[in-house]
Amino acid sequence: LTAKIQGMKNVVPKNDKKRRKQLADEVAKLEAELEQKHKEELKQLKESSPEQNKVDSIADGVANLELEGVEQQIPHPRVSKAQKRREKKAALEKEREERIAEAEIENLTGARHLESQKLASLLAARHLEIKQIPSDGHCMYRAIEDQLKDRHNSCTVAALRNQTAKYMQSHLDDFLPFLTNPSTGDMYSREEFEKYCDDIANTAAWGGQLELRALSHILQTPIEVVQMDSPPIIVGEEYSGKPIVLVYMRHAYGLGEHYNSVKLLTDTATENGS
Repeated sequence: LTAKIQGMKNVVPKNDKKRRKQLADEVAKLEAELEQKHKEELKQLKESSPEQNKVDSIADGVANLELEGVEQQIPHPRVSKAQKRREKKAALEKEREERIAEAEIENLTGARHLESQKLASLLAARHLEIKQIPSDGHCMYRAIEDQLKDRHNSCTVAALRNQTAKYMQSHLDDFLPFLTNPSTGDMYSREEFEKYCDDIANTAAWGGQLELRALSHILQTPIEVVQMDSPPIIVGEEYSGKPIVLVYMRHAYGLGEHYNSVKLLTDTATENGS
């Protein structure tokens, strides 16, 4: 039987998985036939020989030797390291494609897409469109910087931050009552207020309505904030002149709120230039 199995192995190529499986099935069948044959022979020996225990022991040993020989000669397929790497890479690529597909669906149906569409419609009615500003903590100041360039009133982000901090420090009573400690709910202490102003000047701390109020006084210009589901917010209404227009986006980025600038709608800008 061992010789027969070896001969069958030599005929079947190692890379032919289908025929190797068939070989394994045939080997199993041969083993079963061999075992049945041994049982029948043992039965005959038991009936004819008084040395039953000795025969049983010898027969079991022979059967075990035969089966062990067959198992050792049937090779188990090994997966190479290169194949493992290819399979892992394919699995990761499939996962990435699934995430991209999910993100595309989310972009078309999620809050971010709906917000962008609504804001685009609101601005288009005013012949304006969104001008993207980087999301780096300086977005509000960068958007104002961008608007000032169009008015030939250049002012850097660093300068705007410094002026905002100094104005708030010199008008403490106008701003301190609106700042509370998020942990305790208590109004800021003088020390906490000074730290808040220092962060405005020296870090990428995100700016909000208090900073916009300070900037409207510094620039003596109204600032209008367009948002999706509420009327525009205007700070510095006491000042005349064309307002600086910012776009407030709640869902633009996963990190939170964001400010963009605006520019003339492309078609309108083209008509004005012609």
